[in-house]
Amino acid sequence: MTGKTPRAAMTAPRPNVLLITCDQWRGDALSAVGHPVVKTPNADALAAEGVLFRRHYGGAAPCSPARACLYTGLYQMNNRVCRNGTPLDARHWTVARLARRLGYDPTLFGYTDVSPDPRAHHPADPVLTTYEGVLPGFSVKLLLPEHHKPWLSWLKERGHDGLPGYPDIHRPRSGEVGSVTCEPPVYGRDETPAAFVAGEFIRWMGEQERPWFAHVSFISPHPPFVVPEPFNTMYDPDDGPAFARAANPHAEAAVHPYLAWELDRQKRKSFLPGQVGRVSDWSERDFRQIRAIYWGMVSEVDSQLGRIWRAIRAAGAWDDTLIVLTSDHAEMMGDHFMLGKGGFYDGSYHIPLIVRDPHAEAAGGRIVDAFTEAVDVLPTMLDLLGAPALAHLDGRSLAPFLADGDGPAAWRTAAHWEYDFRSVAKHAAESHFGLGSRQLNLAVIRDERFKYVHFGGGLPSLLFDLRDDPGELRNVAADDAYRSTRLDYAEQMLAWRAEHLDQSLALAELTEQGVAGSFAP
Repeated sequence: MTGKTPRAAMTAPRPNVLLITCDQWRGDALSAVGHPVVKTPNADALAAEGVLFRRHYGGAAPCSPARACLYTGLYQMNNRVCRNGTPLDARHWTVARLARRLGYDPTLFGYTDVSPDPRAHHPADPVLTTYEGVLPGFSVKLLLPEHHKPWLSWLKERGHDGLPGYPDIHRPRSGEVGSVTCEPPVYGRDETPAAFVAGEFIRWMGEQERPWFAHVSFISPHPPFVVPEPFNTMYDPDDGPAFARAANPHAEAAVHPYLAWELDRQKRKSFLPGQVGRVSDWSERDFRQIRAIYWGMVSEVDSQLGRIWRAIRAAGAWDDTLIVLTSDHAEMMGDHFMLGKGGFYDGSYHIPLIVRDPHAEAAGGRIVDAFTEAVDVLPTMLDLLGAPALAHLDGRSLAPFLADGDGPAAWRTAAHWEYDFRSVAKHAAESHFGLGSRQLNLAVIRDERFKYVHFGGGLPSLLFDLRDDPGELRNVAADDAYRSTRLDYAEQMLAWRAEHLDQSLALAELTEQGVAGSFAP
């Protein structure tokens, strides 16, 4: 890497770039992939003009670790953002900093959940008191942290006086919280956080006179699970597939010590304000009602996508705009008696990805079944913008799939992700498991047939035969018939980690003629 801007990027007309992330959107909750209930016409319309990656997976969970993989193109083992609140090392190049090297002013609408490197700040600096910082390189037009204060002020300007703060603003209109209900909140369909963010982006876009780069980051369909009319009753709780789960929470907890801990610690109040008790004790009917609300939240976000598509077209910019639509991680949504994200199940990591390149019209409507990962998004964007490849990144460009439906001749045959459940501040996991922070982690290899989960700290591994057990209900790691398979996947995991250890300088060598190879800028 020479540090110079490539000539192609300096001379060729640059497209506008729109990177859209949603929060907690499951990859199966798209009508474009054949979901039997959920309708997402605007995401589907984007897929009809772009490429939909059907088996796309986030790299980590929860929000900060997942976004670190997306924004840096590096696996968690290299970006080292382990939890919400883990600082992102200032040395890492991000999608925003790299966009600046290409002449853009990348602008944020929403949030990025990035904790700054404390070594660059005084200990008393207030930026060190929250994990909801801004990814280095972004200009901020609208910052919408979880407290939602800018949105609440906007609602007040629209005539809503005396509103409660977060999270009570998301309670049912009546204020009652005794049962799971589809009752809407006090705000309407045009007043959601997603509507607020979309409107601010559209207003800003209309002011631009040169190619722009925007990151629109929606918090939906993240909990609290509540949504205005008509989305609150758009889906019938009786509709939809059965949940992937064991006979009862006790049987689910018996699968692994981590699951026993996780099921016990998931509290209802994290998903519905004012609720008490454990998530796993909700009834089948409650889970189905929550799922119907969640699907309504997906459709509400989809409606805002349609609003954005119409605004870009009205501005005459549709044919000049590269659009990437994805999520940070997914949502368990009742599978295995859980809500939220984390652990190892597909429900937490399988996410949407649609890439629409205005210069790849022939790719419109293509669906790719190859395994793709969040770390692929950054190298893909760089490739489509004419920037040189960065050899140290863990991800690979998906641009060949836009040019040729078959993609590269050699492509990964599995997806990988990581989850770290350390608790540095409170030591909750450390105390429960009797392990050190460095040991509280897992890594996953998931291919067409098998899923292998390797735990640190001596916790037992897991193996699922997805051909016979697509719901991941039967752990066969200790089954003699699968012993050689488990060992094979353990070796694959070791080889994967060895191949992807930090390559920032490892691909360079100093010689008498100077630097050979490449290194991170």
